[in-house]
Amino acid sequence: MALSAIALCSRALIRIGAAPIASFDDGSAEAEVAANLYPPIRDAMLSSHPWSFATGQVSLSRLAAEPLADFAAAFQLPGDFLRVLSAGGSGRGQGLTFRIHENRLLCDADAVVLTYVFRPSESAFPPYFDHMLIARLSAEFCIPVTESTARAQFLFRLAEDEFRRAKLIDAQQHTPPAITDFPLVEVRS
Repeated sequence: MALSAIALCSRALIRIGAAPIASFDDGSAEAEVAANLYPPIRDAMLSSHPWSFATGQVSLSRLAAEPLADFAAAFQLPGDFLRVLSAGGSGRGQGLTFRIHENRLLCDADAVVLTYVFRPSESAFPPYFDHMLIARLSAEFCIPVTESTARAQFLFRLAEDEFRRAKLIDAQQHTPPAITDFPLVEVRS
């Protein structure tokens, strides 16, 4: 069952004993806290790990204006971009030397394939991420709503446990990366 941003925030508020919200602009103190804290917390949690449901690849569009120094080409980053994982050229998703500058990727390649973390819609969040995000939201909402720092500290510890659990579940959804180009293995061969 996919949860909306309002449902995620409402469940977090319920966990701290506050009233759920119907919208971000319903006039309550809970709605104001949720409206101001939810977007940056969501983006921070998405950026914190290369989640399988929020990782994608895209060919970048080259910009006409060249960088002033260090690199020969500039490419436009996607609108839903949160974090770079790697960049490659000629059909590869890695291997390029690059720098992110403002909303552009600078490098010396003619074409770039970007592997990145993006912002999916809440309906694409899997249950393990929903659960982790609700735990983190309840910790973040605790002080502004209940003014209890001891309770907030406890909730942050719970949120860290949920974060580790979510990363473990997500990591089990693909083949683990193999060790390549490791000098100690090459010496033994």
